[in-house]
Amino acid sequence: MDRDYQNNFDRNYDGGYRRQVGKRAVTDYGSSMVQWMRNRQPRYKAASKVECERPSASYIVDMLPPIAKPQNPADTIPAKHLHSSLNKARHAVNVVRWTPEGRRLLTGSYSGEFTLWNGSAFNFETIMQAHDVAIRVATYSHNEDWLLSACNDGVIKYWQPNFNNVKAIHAHNDPIRGISFSPNDTKFVTASDDATLKIFDFAGGVEESILTGHNWDAKSVDWHPTKGLLVSGSKDHQVKLWDPRTGRCLTTLHGHKNTLAKTLFEPRQGQLLATCGRDQVARIFDLRMMRDICLLRGHEKEVSTLIWHPFHTCLLSTGGNDGSIYHYLLNEPNIPPNTAVTIPPYDSADPKTAPAQTIYPAHRLQHAHDAPVWSLDWHPIGHILASGSNDRVTRFWTRARPGETDCFNDRWHLGEAASESQGTWNARLGRKSMRDEEELEMEDEADGLVDQTMPSRQAVLPGLPGLALPSANNDGTSTGGAQKTLQGLGNLPPPPPIPLPGGIPGMDPAKFAELLASGKLPPPPPIGIPGQGLPPPPILPPNFDFSKFPPGMLPPGFPPPPPPLGVGGGGLPGIGMKENVGGGGSGIRRRGPLPSQQESLMEEQRKGKYRSAR
Repeated sequence: MDRDYQNNFDRNYDGGYRRQVGKRAVTDYGSSMVQWMRNRQPRYKAASKVECERPSASYIVDMLPPIAKPQNPADTIPAKHLHSSLNKARHAVNVVRWTPEGRRLLTGSYSGEFTLWNGSAFNFETIMQAHDVAIRVATYSHNEDWLLSACNDGVIKYWQPNFNNVKAIHAHNDPIRGISFSPNDTKFVTASDDATLKIFDFAGGVEESILTGHNWDAKSVDWHPTKGLLVSGSKDHQVKLWDPRTGRCLTTLHGHKNTLAKTLFEPRQGQLLATCGRDQVARIFDLRMMRDICLLRGHEKEVSTLIWHPFHTCLLSTGGNDGSIYHYLLNEPNIPPNTAVTIPPYDSADPKTAPAQTIYPAHRLQHAHDAPVWSLDWHPIGHILASGSNDRVTRFWTRARPGETDCFNDRWHLGEAASESQGTWNARLGRKSMRDEEELEMEDEADGLVDQTMPSRQAVLPGLPGLALPSANNDGTSTGGAQKTLQGLGNLPPPPPIPLPGGIPGMDPAKFAELLASGKLPPPPPIGIPGQGLPPPPILPPNFDFSKFPPGMLPPGFPPPPPPLGVGGGGLPGIGMKENVGGGGSGIRRRGPLPSQQESLMEEQRKGKYRSAR
């Protein structure tokens, strides 16, 4: 659904020209989930009572989530472009991962940054520097409590759901290309360019075993969702299955003729294994037969990544080096015209020797990106597919709503030139829309980073933390530095600098003043040594009354106390002076209690910034 994000104007805005902000696409799956939960029945009785969807806009209210239609994977194919998200400082997006609850999308970039995008409005939320170099892989644990990320330096970092980094271990000396958790989350395995796999104990971060057998860089690794079984793909064109207990290679699957890019077990039943590589083909292996049963063809260049659907076991999506995204249905060959038809090995007389079935894409997004697609990930509910590419853009895709046909003739399917000739794309308006989206993302990023910037470190008064030193060119303007008055003390002047008789011996007075202004004073010299600093102050009895000394008759070497900061109840709140709570002229400001969230919301509604509930 489309929701008017900012209502195009602010009723209380009375300034000059302001750029009009249009609508932003928002995907809300709440209504479809409620529709399914209200009408669902046990699988053994019957299907849902909701009427079947038809190509009409009136059936949008009957849309159901993918989990409600396990026998109709074609209804889940993400053919519609939702949004393109990009950072202010653009870098290649190497990793995209949905958070376990599906509220945000996490992306890892070539610059080592984590970026969080909103899962419904797709706008920027926050950014952080996670690694010093490019992030290569990231994965969540099965219990959804931990996130592991790895980079080009071979460093693995442990992250909590609030992105608090609790541990970092140096696992490899070369870039890490794959990482995966065991079914019980007690161990994890890594694959690296040093041609080895390593199994680590998660709690202690200790290396337990090293798996050797590949003759070249290990590019991918995955742990079976329910069994003690590992799969890895390498630059030596081999797919190997491993026993994680003994570290022994169980078997080697041959078939690819170039570097492997991705190996992934099917997450629901675990009977199938998908692999892809630079030979422009993706293969589906049956672990019960230990052979390939399907060849996924259609890509014109290398296949760089793939992903299984979380609920439909026969829906597989792949990303290519030419920026294309293809969706395959394993139970629908989609043979193009004038092409020989092949049958599954299961239906042949001899399944062990029968050739693999060739399957072509059920849907093609030929122009999804302008550069290689490095990562794909499905929303936990299965209704949105996120893609990250070398073109530095993160894109979101979903299924078309009933009655929508324009999305199949847009620039993502036909390209800019062909779609413009059909009238579904306007190059000038498209570029303007892209600029508007970029400006929105920049505004969201600027707003999101306001509270994350660290304040600059200022010199403070000795003994009074938090109070800045007065500066010589302090004139109260933006060019002269900070104001002459202390924050929170009204119009009271700052306290004078503490006098140091004689300064520091052997130091230029100008240099001493410069050190005093910068707050980087050297440690005081030893006390009591003749000719090096102040003599030690005399030992006075407790509760000594200084009023007994006449003016100017303090003990020699004893610095006089500083003068009071103000009159009439002035001073520093909280250090022994009584605050003036009345409306006098002391200048002390007392903060009132913070308003509650309910009062703040009512105040914003009175200003007209939020629409009333429907």
